[in-house]
Amino acid sequence: MILPGSAVRVKNPDDIYYNFQGQVQRVTDGKAAVLFEGGNWDKLITFRLSEIEVVDATAGRGKGK
Repeated sequence: MILPGSAVRVKNPDDIYYNFQGQVQRVTDGKAAVLFEGGNWDKLITFRLSEIEVVDATAGRGKGK
């Protein structure tokens, strides 16, 4: 389930933001506004829910690190 605050990845290979990861800011009418932050830029883009997937924000972190 995609909710505000969820970490998501763009899974649509035809999208310029393919494989980018961001944070959901709001969900309305089957669409989600996703915030991407990249160094010196921030971008808020709207995607259909079918174009994004939830990612495990803790994946890849070893215990004790």
